[in-house]
Amino acid sequence: MLDIQKIRQDFPILNEVVHGKSLVYFDNAATTQKPLPVLEALANYYGHYNANIHRGIHFLAEKATSAFEASRHKIQTFLNAPRVEEIIFTYGTTDGINLVAQSYGRTFLNEGDEIIISTLEHHSNIVPWQMLCAEKGCVLRVIPINDAGELLMDEFEKMLSERTKLVSVVHVSNALGTINPVAEIVKKAHEVGAKVLIDGAQATSHIDIDVQALDCDFYVFSLHKLYGPTGMGVLYGKTDLLNAMPPYRGGGEMIKEVTFEKTTYNDLPYKFEAGTPNIADVVATKMAVEYVEALGKQAIADYEHKLLVYGTDALQSIEGLRIVGTAKEKVSVLSFVMEGIHPQDIGVILDQQGIAVRTGHHCTQPLMKRLGLVGTSRASFAVYNTKEEIEKLVVGLERVKKMLS
Repeated sequence: MLDIQKIRQDFPILNEVVHGKSLVYFDNAATTQKPLPVLEALANYYGHYNANIHRGIHFLAEKATSAFEASRHKIQTFLNAPRVEEIIFTYGTTDGINLVAQSYGRTFLNEGDEIIISTLEHHSNIVPWQMLCAEKGCVLRVIPINDAGELLMDEFEKMLSERTKLVSVVHVSNALGTINPVAEIVKKAHEVGAKVLIDGAQATSHIDIDVQALDCDFYVFSLHKLYGPTGMGVLYGKTDLLNAMPPYRGGGEMIKEVTFEKTTYNDLPYKFEAGTPNIADVVATKMAVEYVEALGKQAIADYEHKLLVYGTDALQSIEGLRIVGTAKEKVSVLSFVMEGIHPQDIGVILDQQGIAVRTGHHCTQPLMKRLGLVGTSRASFAVYNTKEEIEKLVVGLERVKKMLS
């Protein structure tokens, strides 16, 4: 059993007062808050061994390099990746998807080739492929969903053919919380020779990730949704694919030798890590992952599921409120609409009560169009949230209804 009150003490921001009210933070799908070990790691790096990495021979540089690479090893074990060099540090999920689109896509996709995404995708997993299709003459196809927000897998299978070269799908929907059957998607795509990228931005804080068991070709995620720093992400890729891909950016670190006539590129993973990296945030990444591992992924998932069930029942008791996204398999995300009330108005009034939710289209405009909505209000739960906070949300929503209905 998790000691939630003890866990809450690890997150100083939860003591903040907003508009005279104790903060209730339900915007975890956008970014999670940071525990003390992460905050202390950042301060420790800048206060005691701030230095550039890899090429320095002095004490600070060697200490910083060691801490930086320790985070890479930690991510390798966190994902169960076969090799540490398959872990590429990026600036977030969006950066990782763009890296694959611009490097793998430009190199290996040709006119008439098909890329499959889904209706559930974040714009970050739509726009890079649209740009690639416009440049290369590829065709973008979209897996439809049912009204519960679940992929229509029979339609996906009908789309697959020898023309399918890449499938890029979200593991967990940021807007609805739907958990997609990514292992099945990978298996079906591989049967026609397609490569698969999984957008794990919303999955890593909720679900155990084993890239070998999934057999995906690429997996991307952001650390700021895993209790880690912002501006920090990871791309996992299979070694043979990463070796075959050209660098995404040019500059320092990604080179072996530079002359004015020719440049030879560095080995993995450094070939894709041009320039001075986000050293402090990479160092703190190890502490974020260790914090999650210490709590236990299964314990976190079990507790968050209890919050989801409790929150679902509580919100459904509010007359005129409808939950959007009712997949059988989902994480602790509750998107909802209230009859006759704009989502933004809901967010503004809740904010005055110290309750932080996200409102709008959640960077999923095509999904909102499919659902016939301009947007939703979204309450997303993390391990430090409580049933008492959900009760405050219910009181807040009843006030919204009283004021605006």
